[in-house]
Amino acid sequence: MIESLLELATSPWAYGFMQRAFVVAVVAAVVCGLLSCWLVLIGWSLMGDAVSHAVLPGVVLAYLLAAPFAAGALVFGLLAVALIGAVRERSVLKEDAVIGVVFTVLFALGLLLVSVVPSQTDLGHILFGNLLGVGPADLVQVLVLAAGTLAVLVAKRRDLTLYAFDPTHARAIGLSPRRLSALLLFLLALTVVVALQAVGVVLVVAMLIIPGATARLLTDRISRMLVIAPVLAATCAVVGIYASYAADTASGPMVVLAQGAAFAAVHLFAPRRGVVWQARHRRNGRRRTAVA
Repeated sequence: MIESLLELATSPWAYGFMQRAFVVAVVAAVVCGLLSCWLVLIGWSLMGDAVSHAVLPGVVLAYLLAAPFAAGALVFGLLAVALIGAVRERSVLKEDAVIGVVFTVLFALGLLLVSVVPSQTDLGHILFGNLLGVGPADLVQVLVLAAGTLAVLVAKRRDLTLYAFDPTHARAIGLSPRRLSALLLFLLALTVVVALQAVGVVLVVAMLIIPGATARLLTDRISRMLVIAPVLAATCAVVGIYASYAADTASGPMVVLAQGAAFAAVHLFAPRRGVVWQARHRRNGRRRTAVA
């Protein structure tokens, strides 16, 4: 039994493609986990969904032009953000309606392009990820984008946190909520590009929301969230890849399922906020009342 577990733990590292998969998954998970804290606090879950789906036509067009997939994804991610802002400012529609219109139309355009573009490359990997197909060039691309995104997030963490909690106070002390919002949206587009290789456009939103939501159930302090979320996301990435290797299944969905399992466990058993903890606390309270 112990020998089997040791073999399972070490055998994936004998393959170069598995080593790259681990690195990309962990790096993408850390970046998404860190950004997810602010997305959850601000209430931008739907915005993350919009940007992650809107990059699909950019990826297909990049393939047609023989350009890097990341370039096309970034262009259309920023285009989606710009369209959402432009329509929201010039119409009576609420933000959620505008986001729904923009991302569904761009995603539909991407699906149409996938269906009509002749390709020797399986563009379906863009939808669902191709973690085990990451090449050396893809790895370098992910590391560079991730390093830049993390550097900005860490450098601007105090400003972004103040914007998330109190935009009015941020404006009063000389910060521009509009610029901070634009910065966060730009970083969101970059993060989507980083995670695209790991889980595809369909599941990116899970990596952008679940770590922050899980950390929020565990603590009220943003400083702790910024540690818990990326650590949890990275752990789930490693567990998910090992599980997919053992079960011979797709790696991207397994990583997201590991994050979902962690969220479910925290939702049920977290101190003070877990469903089980609250039920036990109420039951103990009734017993003390009955005894009194």
